[in-house]
Amino acid sequence: MLALVGMPGSGKSTVGRQLARKLGVGFVDCDQVIEMRIGMPIKDFFASQGEAAFRDIESQVIDDMTRTACGVLATGGGAVLKEANRELLRERTQVIYLRVQPDEIFRRLKNDQQRPLLQVDDPKLKIQQLFEERDPYYQAAAHFVIETNRPRIPTMVTMIVTQLELAGLLPIETPTP
Repeated sequence: MLALVGMPGSGKSTVGRQLARKLGVGFVDCDQVIEMRIGMPIKDFFASQGEAAFRDIESQVIDDMTRTACGVLATGGGAVLKEANRELLRERTQVIYLRVQPDEIFRRLKNDQQRPLLQVDDPKLKIQQLFEERDPYYQAAAHFVIETNRPRIPTMVTMIVTQLELAGLLPIETPTP
């Protein structure tokens, strides 16, 4: 199983879908699973229940998804904040960190109203702070780091596949039911 980690806007979901398609395996987006479980958009849950409650549900989803290997898993941007999540991902999956510099993240997300942590007066400063806080966690969890500032999605997928091939990790095994 492969797990993609990285900042919001790094391309985890988009790249994950394309990577799964190229490898012929399943794809799961943790945020979509969480929204199905909580029955509302993450932004609304964040506002009503708070970040700590959200992170607890996120941990349950990561535990569940990494037990039932799906092929490619896109995690939420803050999934690495909990040490238990980093350990589960590192032990049960091959973690790929899609690393994007803060200026590029801001460029991608400056008009996004759905990301609760960026609904602040200075989202550019918030992205910089989040990057400085989270980058060491992403690095610690990662088996592979892919710099993703401006390449097109197919180029990123090819970069990941090349790294997996060089490491002898292809084909990806998918469990039989």
